[in-house]
Amino acid sequence: MATSDTTNLDTNEIKNWRSIVTLIVFVVTNIIVLFPFYLPVCVPKSFYDATIRALTTLRIISKRDRSFHHEPNPSRWVRLRFHMGMVTAPLIADLFLLAILAIGRQEVHDGTVGAENINPIDIMVFFLTLAYIAISIDASGLIRWLAFKVLQLGGEHGRRLFVYLYLFFFGLTCFVGNDPIVLSGTSFLAYFCRVSSNIKHPRAWIHMQFAVANIGSAVLVSSNPTNLVLAGAFEIKFLHYTANVIVPVIATAIVLLPFLLYIVFPYESLIPSKIELHQLPEEAKHKPPVNPNIPNARGTTEEEENDDSEHAQQLSLEEIMNPFLDKGGAWFGAVIMAATLVTILAINASSQSGHEHPIFWITLPAAFIMFCWDLTFGWLNRHATRKLAREGKEQIELSKMRRASVTAAPELERSFDANGEPLSLTKSPEKIGQEKRASDSGAASASSTPQNKGDDKEAIAQTFPDSVENQPGPASLQSLIVGAYHWCQVTFPTVTTVATHLPWKLVPFAFCMFVLVQALVTKGWVPVFAHGWDHWVNKTGTVGAIGGMGFLATILSNFAGTNIGTTILLCRVVQAWVQIHRNNGTIITQRTFWATVYSMAIGVNYGAFSTAFSASLAGLLWRDILARKHIRVRSLDFARVNLPIIAATMVVGLSVLIGEVYIVRDQTPYVGGGST
Repeated sequence: MATSDTTNLDTNEIKNWRSIVTLIVFVVTNIIVLFPFYLPVCVPKSFYDATIRALTTLRIISKRDRSFHHEPNPSRWVRLRFHMGMVTAPLIADLFLLAILAIGRQEVHDGTVGAENINPIDIMVFFLTLAYIAISIDASGLIRWLAFKVLQLGGEHGRRLFVYLYLFFFGLTCFVGNDPIVLSGTSFLAYFCRVSSNIKHPRAWIHMQFAVANIGSAVLVSSNPTNLVLAGAFEIKFLHYTANVIVPVIATAIVLLPFLLYIVFPYESLIPSKIELHQLPEEAKHKPPVNPNIPNARGTTEEEENDDSEHAQQLSLEEIMNPFLDKGGAWFGAVIMAATLVTILAINASSQSGHEHPIFWITLPAAFIMFCWDLTFGWLNRHATRKLAREGKEQIELSKMRRASVTAAPELERSFDANGEPLSLTKSPEKIGQEKRASDSGAASASSTPQNKGDDKEAIAQTFPDSVENQPGPASLQSLIVGAYHWCQVTFPTVTTVATHLPWKLVPFAFCMFVLVQALVTKGWVPVFAHGWDHWVNKTGTVGAIGGMGFLATILSNFAGTNIGTTILLCRVVQAWVQIHRNNGTIITQRTFWATVYSMAIGVNYGAFSTAFSASLAGLLWRDILARKHIRVRSLDFARVNLPIIAATMVVGLSVLIGEVYIVRDQTPYVGGGST
C-alpha cells in the first residue's frame, strides 16, 4: 500500500473550531442517513403560485388544475416536504462545510477523483457497469427460472427445499453480487410464501436469503462496492482478495445453515416438513409466460397482484410455476458476465500492482455490448411488446368496469325512470369490452404492425392515458419526459427496467461520503482514530485486531452511513495507522496488518444483516420490495431476528480468519504493496 508521506497526521488540528464542526456534521449526517425524514418547508402561496405559473408559461411543467384558487379560506402558505436521507443529507453536509471553509478544493478533489489509492470515479463506473450486466441477466428472467428449477428439485420437502434455496442464493451471489439476488430472490420468496398454505410467516425464508446474499457478496471484489473500496485502498489483487476471504466465508456458510434450521427457525410453522402449495389450474400451465418488464402485460394493476384475493394468489402462483425466460438474453448475459469476470481476474492477476489500469476499462465495453443487445432486441420486438401492453391495459380497464358495475348495480335496481319502471343495466361489462375490442379491431391489427410514426404514437396513447399524446394543450418538458419514458417502456422494456433498477442513489451518496471522510482526514480526526486503533492493537495483538476491526466494521455499518461509508472511513484510519508507524520507524507485522484488513472485509459485508436496514443499500431495497408485496418487516423485528445470525456468523468467520492468518502469515514487517 503506497500511502503518501505528506499525509497530515497532526492531531492538534482537532482543537480548531472548524474541525469540531466537521466531526459534528459527520455524526449528524450519519444519523440522518440512518433515520431519514421529511422536513416541512413552508413557502408563501403567492411565491409558490408565481413559480408554478412561470414554469407553466415556459412549458417546463404541464398545466395544473387551478381549482384550489376557489377554496373559501385559502391558506397564505404552501407546505412542501423536503426529504432528508442518504442522497440529500451528505450533499447538504458537504455544501455546509464548503460554506464555512472547513473543506476546500483539495478535499473535494480527493473525495471524487481520488487519493491514497482510493479512486471513487473508477469504483462507481466499475460497479454501475457491472451492475448493468447483472441486472440485465435478472431482467431476462434467468434467476426466477433457476429458482423455479430449484423449487422443482426440492419438491414438497420443506427443509430440503430450504437447503437448496440456501445453496442456490449463496452460489449465485458469489457470481453476480447481492443486488440481483435481492431484486429477484425477494420477490420470488414473497410469492412462494403466499401460495404456500402451511407457511405461516415468511420470516425464515426472507431472512435466510438476505443473510446468505450478503455473506456470498464477500467472495469476489466485484460483488460489492465495499470490496472495491477496500481492494483499491490496499492495492489488493482480486485473486488474492478472494483467496484470503473464501475460506472464512465458506466456513460461515456451512455453519450458518444448520444454525438457521435448528436454532433460529426450528418451528414447523416457519419451515414445514412438507410444503403444501396451491395448485395451478391446467389452463394457466399452458399459457405463455408473461414478460414482467412490459407494462400492463399481465392485465392487472400492482395493487390487484399484491392483495389477498384468490385471483392474486393465482397470479403469484403463475409467477413462480410459469416463469418468463428470455433464453437469448439470459445466455448472452451469462456469457458476457463470465467473460468479463474472467478477464478482470486474469488482467488484474498479471499486473504488477493490480491497478495499472482502471478496471472499468473492461466492464464498460462489456456493459455497452450488453446494452446494445438489449436495445437491438427491444427494437426488433417492439410491435409485439406494444401489442401486449395495449391488450393488458384493456384488460385493466375492463376489470375496472366490472368493479364499477358491481358497485352501481344495487343502486340501479332501486332507481326508476319517468314512467315508474325500474332502471337496470342493459349491457354487461363483458359485452361492453367485446364491443370495444370489436370496434378497435382494425386499429389493433394496424397497431400490431404499425407502418408509420403516427401509428406508434396512437398505440402508445392507448396504452398510457397520461402520455403526451393525451395531454390537453401544448406539450411541456414534463409531458415530453413522461412520454419518452412510456415510449421506452414499450419499445425497450429490458433497457428501461434495468435503468430503473440500477443503484443510482449510490453515486451521489458515495461521492459525498468520500468528501466527508476526507474532511475528517484533513481536520485531524482520522489520525486521532488511527492512534486509538494503534493503542488497541498494541495491547491485544493480532487476535484483538481481528476481533476489534470485525466489531467496528459491523457496528459502524449500522451507524456510519451504510457499510460503504464505514469502509471508506476505516480504510482511511488503517492507512493513517500505517503512516504513523512509518513516521515513528516502527513496524507492523504482515500477520497483524492483513488480519486487520480482511476482518474489515468480513465485517462490512456481514454487517449488512445486523440491526438496521440502512446498514447497506441492499437492505433498503430488500425492505422496499417486501413492503410492496405486503410483507412488513419492522425495524425491531429485523434487529431481533438478525442478532443471533450476525453473532454466529461473525464468531465463525473471524475465528477461521484467526487460524488462517496464523498459518499463512508470518511476523515479517509489512512494507506496503498488495496482498499475496
